[in-house]
Amino acid sequence: MNWRNIFTVYLKELRDTVRDRRTLLSTLVLPTVLMPCLVFSAGTVASRIIHKASAEIPTVALIGAKASPAVRTALEANPRLRLVAATDDWRTRIADKKLRAAVEIPDDFDAALERGTPALVKFYNYESELRSGLAVSELRRFFTDYRDKLVAARLRERGLSPAFVRPFELRSQNVAPPEKVGGNSIGGLIPYLFIIFCFVGAIYPAIDLTAGEKERGTLETILCSPVGRTDLVLGKFLMVLTASLATVLCSLASMGISLLLGGSLLLKNGAAVAGAMAGAMPTLDPLGVLAVVAMVLPFAMLFSALLMTIALFAKSIKEAQTYVTPLVVLVILPAMMALLPGVELNTKLALVPILNLSLVSKELVSGVWHWPHLALIFGSSCLYAAAALALCVRMFNREDVLFRA
Repeated sequence: MNWRNIFTVYLKELRDTVRDRRTLLSTLVLPTVLMPCLVFSAGTVASRIIHKASAEIPTVALIGAKASPAVRTALEANPRLRLVAATDDWRTRIADKKLRAAVEIPDDFDAALERGTPALVKFYNYESELRSGLAVSELRRFFTDYRDKLVAARLRERGLSPAFVRPFELRSQNVAPPEKVGGNSIGGLIPYLFIIFCFVGAIYPAIDLTAGEKERGTLETILCSPVGRTDLVLGKFLMVLTASLATVLCSLASMGISLLLGGSLLLKNGAAVAGAMAGAMPTLDPLGVLAVVAMVLPFAMLFSALLMTIALFAKSIKEAQTYVTPLVVLVILPAMMALLPGVELNTKLALVPILNLSLVSKELVSGVWHWPHLALIFGSSCLYAAAALALCVRMFNREDVLFRA
């Protein structure tokens, strides 16, 4: 192995890659521009949708309450609800989003309250539909206030304090540091993004430097050069690794810029709004984020070597894309498993590629440093990357793979 030859091959491939606009677009431009656009676009659209849904007065069908004018009058007087009479197809209308919800009140509701008999009020809604959920929330708020006023009036009639039916209060308080709260809430999303960008950033360079060379007919020329196969593979591998890491760093930089620009926009919109949003924004450990970037390095090596090995079997770029595309699912699934509640890092999961990075990253951005797990994950990931690189070198030394008919 000659490091001078490896570096020469690396510089040659780097020079060719910088001249290739498609590679620059996939590794640098898209991660840098795409992240702020996604953040601001998704945030803006979600904010407008929620604001519009909250401002809308939902249409609610009233079922029953024929002999209960008191509750009917109070419900009709609520400016946050538009009450309509229920028709026979009210269930279908809710499912078709023509009605937001329905409330069923017993016909003798007022009389039951006078007798002191408990009455049952039922809500019907479209589960997981935003506007239907807001309508039910407003109905719950209305009937909760109606019940509290009724209880307070009965207590006053008997000369009792409201504390008579509420002898104690319940209150919860967070004792975890802000870093742990933020890491637990979005800690699994950060490595998920890093893994995706790391993998995607290596796809096109790996295909171009293997199957692309075959398709262009330049692989034979390169093999005739006075450079060993191992040096040639390592030079190309370093180029793919550079593209992968550049994509991750660009995405990290764009995320930071997005947060900074978002914070400045909040400050311009008013101190009250900025303060409220600042309280809702999760706090992450900066050193933990840098540690996540360091932990991504062996995975970038693993992805680069694996993609080069698979793409080497293809005879054209199109065929290589067919081989590589299914791997995206294999990369995404373990990363998504870390987002599931209850999945915690242990010794066994520390040996599972990709999943171990996602799990340990949640702890790192929370400010929790489990050094045995960190050493196990980093060491095992380096072993996986070394095995993938050795396999790539072996495939480059096989003539039936390089010149597959």
